[in-house]
Amino acid sequence: MKNRCEWCGNDPLYRDYHDHQWGVPEHDDFKLFEMLCLEGAQAGLSWLTILRKRKSYQEVFSNFDFTSIASYTERDIAALMTHPGIVKNRLKINAVVKNAAVVIDIIEEKGNFSSFLWDYVDGVPLQNKWRSMQEVPSQTELSRRLSRDLKKRGMSFVGPTICYSLMQSVGMVNDHLVNCFRHQEIQRLSQHQNKGNNLQP
Repeated sequence: MKNRCEWCGNDPLYRDYHDHQWGVPEHDDFKLFEMLCLEGAQAGLSWLTILRKRKSYQEVFSNFDFTSIASYTERDIAALMTHPGIVKNRLKINAVVKNAAVVIDIIEEKGNFSSFLWDYVDGVPLQNKWRSMQEVPSQTELSRRLSRDLKKRGMSFVGPTICYSLMQSVGMVNDHLVNCFRHQEIQRLSQHQNKGNNLQP
């Protein structure tokens, strides 16, 4: 029997997310934007609730193509407010549209959204060694810095706790507990990717 971080419980969807995505270093701009939006949608709710709605989010938000989302109109937003498959919160929906435009601005400045985010950890995932859930922080100084930067650029639903959840989910930090079977796997994957990056000209 595999040891897992206890937060994923016994739900098959939650376990699949824990086993195959959470903590895996992600560098695709669209997928990074998806996770930013989903983490924001989670505010005040459980992550499992958002995972169950994830396919609906992908469908109604153009598979998180920020170039399309940035052009959504008030009519589009009104239609989203009636969709049963997502969280019908106008502030959260507006945030996705507004944040999409900010991502486009960041890409124009930095080249891509991935570089902007990963610069906060110097391009290398932080390897934590927590032994219990009680040790895992809900936010850090890095997530507070990222939050301040994103808010300054005009984003919403990007508080320091949401930003740290993003950092965890996209592998900027490895927060699998040391007794979780994924901790060493993620560590090895991160080291392999880092070596690959170092080989680039």
